[in-house]
Amino acid sequence: MKRSGPLYTLFAGLVLGLFMLSLNATTGEAGAPYKGAPVASPSTVSPSTGASTSTSPGTGASPSQQPSPSPSQSARGKTSYAGRTTDDAAAVSVSVNGDKAIAYYCDGRTQESWLKGNVEDDGSMKLSGSHGAKLEGTLKDERIRGTVEVGDRPSAFTAKKAVKPSGLYRATTEVRGAKVDGGWIVLPDGRQVGIVKRDDKPSTAPPIDPESGAVTVDGEQLTARPVVP
Repeated sequence: MKRSGPLYTLFAGLVLGLFMLSLNATTGEAGAPYKGAPVASPSTVSPSTGASTSTSPGTGASPSQQPSPSPSQSARGKTSYAGRTTDDAAAVSVSVNGDKAIAYYCDGRTQESWLKGNVEDDGSMKLSGSHGAKLEGTLKDERIRGTVEVGDRPSAFTAKKAVKPSGLYRATTEVRGAKVDGGWIVLPDGRQVGIVKRDDKPSTAPPIDPESGAVTVDGEQLTARPVVP
């Protein structure tokens, strides 16, 4: 029985030790993490770090990054060009509206032709008219250079950008039972070249008032209007 004394003492020491460990665990003094170590919390996460991985609606491509129109497209719109053939035998005018074009070739006496077609992105154009008439040219630097062929006679030409009242005009109506179709080119220097057809019979056109388009044909007051494709 005397041997149980040391055992009781050892057992009491073990119980005391377990009690101390339990007390330290509940008070955080033993086994707690190092006080200098950072502890992650929601307040320590910077909003900017989370936002850097997301894409907001306002972070799309800016207007400056969008494809811009080619120079030739920017130079278009409703614009007319007027000039003469290299041999000075006739006048040529081309009216452009975006990717569409109408041209008029006129010698002011008996020969004329209306042509139409498309304008490509690079400013080149191939226009065609009746009786095999054709025009090929390129719009660049506010002028059109090319070749026009009417009546199997090709002619080089240059047509510069026309500032109103210069440009291309047309009037179509009926006068005294005859179909009247008139075309006029007003050149940048003010000169006019035109033909009026009465039932397809051509003759030199009377001058128009470029400011109003007023013109008198066979005693009838007509209005010639700018040509737009």
